[in-house]
Amino acid sequence: MTAKPTTAATPDIDAFTRPYWDAAAEGRLLLRHCAACDRAHHYPREFCPHCWSEDVRWEPASGRATLYTWSVVHRNDLPPFGERVPYVAAVVDLAEGPRMMTEVVGVAEGDLRIGMDLEVAFRPEGPDGEVTVPVFGPPGSQG
Repeated sequence: MTAKPTTAATPDIDAFTRPYWDAAAEGRLLLRHCAACDRAHHYPREFCPHCWSEDVRWEPASGRATLYTWSVVHRNDLPPFGERVPYVAAVVDLAEGPRMMTEVVGVAEGDLRIGMDLEVAFRPEGPDGEVTVPVFGPPGSQG
């Protein structure tokens, strides 16, 4: 069961992921961190994907990342993405170690480079802006 109705533009939010989404709404990025092996992971899971320990907790992330790979999307028929084309779908390496799928904003297509420094920003999503999602852009440009 979800905490509130969602659309195709918003993720399902449940009791487990609620801290992640609440932190994003406050402009903070959280990751799951394992006390047993001292590694962070993303996407959020109730166990560590590295050592299978259930001794995991939410911890703040620095918000720093480097660009691992990207694709400029010029056509997408799924709402709300069709209204956004072109956009940069990307995978970033977070400073804490995990990789994260995201969108890169504020960088011209010709300026994208593997390994470029990025910083988290947050964007309201959904018809009423009810969910805030992390996106990444150039350091210092997000506020």
